[in-house]
Amino acid sequence: MSKFTYKMQNILDIKFKLENQAKTAFANAVAKVDEEKEKLEILKKKKAGYEEKYREILNGKLDIRELNFCLQGIEQVKDAMKQQIVAIHVAEKNLELARERLQEVMQERKTHEKLKEYAFDEFVKEENAEESKAVDELVSYNFGKVAGE
Repeated sequence: MSKFTYKMQNILDIKFKLENQAKTAFANAVAKVDEEKEKLEILKKKKAGYEEKYREILNGKLDIRELNFCLQGIEQVKDAMKQQIVAIHVAEKNLELARERLQEVMQERKTHEKLKEYAFDEFVKEENAEESKAVDELVSYNFGKVAGE
């Protein structure tokens, strides 16, 4: 039996490499979304701190300068939170694109693997047919030799 060699193995190897790159890109996109969400949580905590300080100032001795400082801080954090929400949406969009790319690359790789399986099955059928033909010829030769004696 001869050895099976898949003629498009180099393409299949490239598909594996592309899939690994897509998996890495997907993992990076997931990490980016998590990072952006963490930044938003930090901003929420900072806002809560400003609000707490604002309430303390209102309940204690009124210091207009501190009060204005807290209000400005709250507004700045609100703006930063809005920007961070946009950053999260962008990161999630990039994540979705990476997911779609990964699915596409995986599908292409699976298609080439199926082609390789099909080529191997055809190879095995040809080998079996050749072997069967060789056995038939040997049997015919031996039968003809025995009949001729």
